Amino acid sequence: MSVAGPDRSVRIGWADDAAAMARIQIRAWRAEYGEVLGAEVLDSLDENALTQAWRQALVRPADARQRVLVALDRVEVCGFVLTAPSPDPDADPLADGEMSELTVDPDRRGHGHGSRLMQAAVDTLRTDRFVRATTWLGSDQDRLREFLGAAGWSADGAHRTLDLSGDGRTQVRQVRLHTRIAG
Repeated sequence: MSVAGPDRSVRIGWADDAAAMARIQIRAWRAEYGEVLGAEVLDSLDENALTQAWRQALVRPADARQRVLVALDRVEVCGFVLTAPSPDPDADPLADGEMSELTVDPDRRGHGHGSRLMQAAVDTLRTDRFVRATTWLGSDQDRLREFLGAAGWSADGAHRTLDLSGDGRTQVRQVRLHTRIAG
C-alpha cells in the first residue's frame, strides 16, 4: 500500500499570500542575516509594512514582466521568488531577466521547495522571452551558491556592496550569478 505524499507545488502569488510571505521573509532574514543585520535591525522589521509591500508587488507590479511565485505545501505558502527584467546597468532589458528573493521558510528547507521555485522562476523568465537569468547573493552565502551552481548557475564577475543601514555600518557584499535559459 502506498501513501500519497503532500501536495508540493509552485503557483503565481495572489494578494492573499502577502501576509505569509512577510512572515516567511522575517523568519528567513533572522535565520540567514542575524550576524550581518544584528538584533536591532531584525527586531525592527515590521510585518504589517512588509505585508503591504508584498501586497503592492502582487497587485500592482512595477513591470508587466514582474512575477511573484510562491511555493506551496498543500495550501500553505512556504516560500517565494520574484522574476523581472534585470535592473542591472549592464543588462540588456530584452534579454536579461532577474531571479530575486529566492526564499524558503527555514523550517521547510530540504523538501524541494527551493528547487521547484528556482525551476519555476527560470521557466517564467524563459516564457517572458529572456535569454539569460541573473541573481545576486551574498558573497558569504556558500550554501545558496552551491545549490545554484549545481543547477548550472555561475559567477559572471560582477559584484556590488549594499549599504543596508544607509550610514555604512551594515554593508553586504554580493556577487552576481547567471545562467543561459534560452537559445
